[in-house]
Amino acid sequence: MRRFITLFCYQLHLMAISFSTYAAAFLFLSFMALMYLVGLVEISVGPSRQSPTELFLSIFWVPVLFLVPLITMKSLSEERRMGTLGTLMTTPVSAWQIVLSKFLACYFFYVILWVATLAFPLITAMYMPRTAVDARIFDIWQIGTGYAFIFVSGAMYVAVGIFASSLTRSTLVSGMLSFCMLFFAIIGSGLLSNFPLPESGAMALLTKPAEYMQTFKHLEDFSMSIMDTRPFFFYLSTALLLLSFTSLITESKNA
Repeated sequence: MRRFITLFCYQLHLMAISFSTYAAAFLFLSFMALMYLVGLVEISVGPSRQSPTELFLSIFWVPVLFLVPLITMKSLSEERRMGTLGTLMTTPVSAWQIVLSKFLACYFFYVILWVATLAFPLITAMYMPRTAVDARIFDIWQIGTGYAFIFVSGAMYVAVGIFASSLTRSTLVSGMLSFCMLFFAIIGSGLLSNFPLPESGAMALLTKPAEYMQTFKHLEDFSMSIMDTRPFFFYLSTALLLLSFTSLITESKNA
C-alpha cells in the first residue's frame, strides 16, 4: 500500500508540473464559465426551459473531448518514449499499480476541475442576490444528481484516455486516439440509436446495447433525479475493463 501511495503522489507531482495540465484547466474553466454566463443571460431576458446549471451540464461532452486527452495523453506514452516506464517496471511494483496510480491521478484532477465549476452558482448568488430567489440558479438536488453523472461517467472517459496512452509512444497520437475513442463513446452511441435496426435477426441484438450506451439518455435520467443503477455498472465496469487491458499492454510491452 505504501508503494502505491508513493506512485500516486509521484503521478500528482508529474501532473502539477505539466503544461498540458494547466492548458486543460484554463480551457475547461473558460469554456464552462462562458456557457454558464450564456445560461444566465437566457433566463434574464425571458422564460427559459433550462437553468444555467442544466445548460452547461448538457454540453459536458464538449470540454470532455479536449480535457481528457490533454490530462491523460502523457500518462504512459511519454514515459515509454523517455524510457522511464521500463525503469519503473524494474522496481517492486506491478503494472496494475502503475496504471491505477496514473488513472487515479488523472481522475482526481478531472473531478477537481468539475468541482471548481460549482463556484459559478455560488458567485452568482453572492454578487447577484436578486437571482438567488430563482430556484433554478441553485437547485441542490439538480446539481447533486447532475454532478453524480459527471463523476461516474468520468471514470470511464479517463480510463479511455489512459488506455489510448498505452497504445503508442507519441503523446500527439495518444491524444488523437483518445479524442476519437471518446467521440465514438459519447456521440457515436447516440447516433447509433437513431439508425433503425431490424426487429429480428443478428442485427436486432444491437438494439439493447445501443440503448444501454446512450450517454445523453443517462444524463437526462440523472437530471430528472432518476438514479438507475445500470449506468453506474456500465461506466464503472467499462473503466475497470479498460484499465485491465491497459495493465496487460503495459506489462507485455515492458516484459
